[in-house]
Amino acid sequence: MKITQDGFDILRQAFGKLNQSQVDGINFLISVLDTHRELGIAQSAYILATAWHETARTMQPVIEYGSEKYLKSKQYYPYIGYGYVQLTWLANYKRMGDYLKIDLVKNPKLALQADVAARVMIVGMKKGLFTGKKLNDYIRHDKKDFIGARYIVNGTDKAGLIASYAEIFEQALQVSEVMAV
Repeated sequence: MKITQDGFDILRQAFGKLNQSQVDGINFLISVLDTHRELGIAQSAYILATAWHETARTMQPVIEYGSEKYLKSKQYYPYIGYGYVQLTWLANYKRMGDYLKIDLVKNPKLALQADVAARVMIVGMKKGLFTGKKLNDYIRHDKKDFIGARYIVNGTDKAGLIASYAEIFEQALQVSEVMAV
């Protein structure tokens, strides 16, 4: 799976100019998603839409918003939000680290590395490791509930907006798949 020039044209039409870092981030995530062959286009589109939203459109792993002083005041510091979906809290770092066989408790900043952040996001969304809700609960070959899928990561926060992003990414992936044949 990849996004072709026609697919990127769809993204640019919807989102405006994309900088090289955004393009690189999208291509990187697509390459990681490609190793998860069981994911369909709609599921992959929703994962990309989640990354688009959660990273403030950078498509790069980010640190939870706030000054260093503010972040240090958080009850869950140093397990503040890192990554494509900002993993937080010690219990979540432990669960995800155990699942991925990475010591995220000793070094939570590993979740800022693109390869680790991508695995955290994709596995967390597939397996329901964030909220107990998983991709297959909302999106599969016979069902597509992009709005409800927000429960996988963060309740209903911005569910409609992220669903609209998912529709755009889905179009880009579909056009790219057709062009690749």
